[in-house]
Amino acid sequence: MSAQTLVIDGKAVAAAVRAEVRAEADRLIARGVTPGLAVVLVGEDPASQVYVRNKTKAAAEAGIATFDHKLGADTSEETLLGLVAELNADARVHGILVQFPVPKQISQQRVINTIDARKDVDGLHPWSLGRLWGGQPVMVACTPQGCMRLLAEAKTPIAGAEAVVIGRSQLVGRPMAALLCNDNATVTICHSQTKNLPDVVRRADIVVAAIGKAEFVKGDWVKPGATVIDVGMNRGSDGKLVGDVEFAAAARRARAITPVPGGVGPMTIAMLLRNTVYAAGASR
Repeated sequence: MSAQTLVIDGKAVAAAVRAEVRAEADRLIARGVTPGLAVVLVGEDPASQVYVRNKTKAAAEAGIATFDHKLGADTSEETLLGLVAELNADARVHGILVQFPVPKQISQQRVINTIDARKDVDGLHPWSLGRLWGGQPVMVACTPQGCMRLLAEAKTPIAGAEAVVIGRSQLVGRPMAALLCNDNATVTICHSQTKNLPDVVRRADIVVAAIGKAEFVKGDWVKPGATVIDVGMNRGSDGKLVGDVEFAAAARRARAITPVPGGVGPMTIAMLLRNTVYAAGASR
């Protein structure tokens, strides 16, 4: 690693965001509005259970009331959509989070479409995505929103920069590209069909890797002086967590880079809390 390379501390930045959220929640509570987050878990996927537990704990620490709903793996789509409709109508609930993936008998997109867009703290509703691409974002997907905060903390210039986003998912890649574009970057979205991917990445001042393959982005792909945001969370051959980027080699060339773990990961929950408090404030 270069002595000048900044390793962006996502834990510290997330802690700052949580403090901001707590302060705003306290202001709302003083005015008679307690931010409320409903978390729905369908099935018993171990990873999802951990995520939900962490989100619920973080919400409580931020002064957000939580309403947990755990449903069996055999829950029908009709039952889940009925619960979502009830939560839409519940004035105590300002944000609704259905933990994905859901069992195969349930359409994830139908669930997303059923959530009241004003309570869409995941930023996945078509209305949320349309506002984002129209340059008037309201609810923004948590991970991309967290990535933008990390870029700001690293003092990375975005306007006029050439940015490459590797991955085109609705959860990360596409909203990330929209956010960068809204801040006047020149954005390329790359995916499995992109030709000459290493050469495309080598042009980038900003690289956001969200492809879900361990150490897929090699260090010599990184342009000297670039900022690298690694969204990946994978298990390496030794069982340790690694990102989508070959960290040690990339860090020798990058101006700033996020580690895995401890980079983007903590930001996702922090931004979920931020969205919930925003929704509560907007409901007044």
